[in-house]
Amino acid sequence: MVVEPERTAVNGRKRPQRPQTTHREVADELRARIRSGQLPPGRRMPTQAQLAEEFGVERGTVRQALRILQSERLLTNVSKGSPATVATDPYGPQDGPETTPMPTTVALAPRIAAAFAADHVEIDALCLTSVSLTLALGEALRRVHAGRVKPAKVDVRVLLPSSDIDLAFPVAVTGGTAGGPVHERWLAMRNAQGQVLRHNLLSLRATHGIDVRVSFRALPFTPPVKLYVLNGAEALFAYYTLGRREREIDHEQLEMYDAEGIHSTLFAFEQGAGLRDGVFVKQSRLWFDALWETISSELRLTG
Repeated sequence: MVVEPERTAVNGRKRPQRPQTTHREVADELRARIRSGQLPPGRRMPTQAQLAEEFGVERGTVRQALRILQSERLLTNVSKGSPATVATDPYGPQDGPETTPMPTTVALAPRIAAAFAADHVEIDALCLTSVSLTLALGEALRRVHAGRVKPAKVDVRVLLPSSDIDLAFPVAVTGGTAGGPVHERWLAMRNAQGQVLRHNLLSLRATHGIDVRVSFRALPFTPPVKLYVLNGAEALFAYYTLGRREREIDHEQLEMYDAEGIHSTLFAFEQGAGLRDGVFVKQSRLWFDALWETISSELRLTG
């Protein structure tokens, strides 16, 4: 583990320097620029030296970020030489057996945006915090506000872990229970993201007259997977893969077992894409409905 250098504050106490930007953070920012059109298909990227200077990181960090985007097929020609190029067909086939699995940050937004073309939008989500869902809804909401789509009705149901259980993850390596700092960090994120999600969707009522319903229920267990069912016709599925990570909580570095859900590989299944896909979508809907109607309970995004 690399120890961050210390610097002296005005009160004479030493404090660690702010952690340097990571390669994943660089990749997230560049991915956002590509998806927003700021870096359009076919555009040459800035040089690695320019990106390193912009983000205040080493060139090796930039190369790691670019390789992530290359693995997601957003960039081509990633090397130590000439600048990379934004891919001309970054997403490839979106439907059927030829669909290439992508990270949640890449795959979920265009699928939800496509789902908003329906007159009645139905989104069912089972997840740990709803961070990915909140981020992915951004493109669909932009299309509504731009007048490109206008569904008559939007129904969103979200299953999240209860605040009263001892989570399997995230959890401190040394062990922890509900009420500990790791649990409280997760709970604050769960509640904040849920509130943002609900606010963003309900705002469509006032701005566009769309009939919107957003419901949350609590699960008595930690979901090992995330699942999104869109308009009852498409299921998107990803594993939460755990790793040992260090996080700063209340000015203290804590080691924990956690999963980075936004980077989980998302697998898409769609009605009409074959028997196996159709059965998976049907069973995903039945599984979600069963959890919603049986062992889940009321969830308040305040504690």
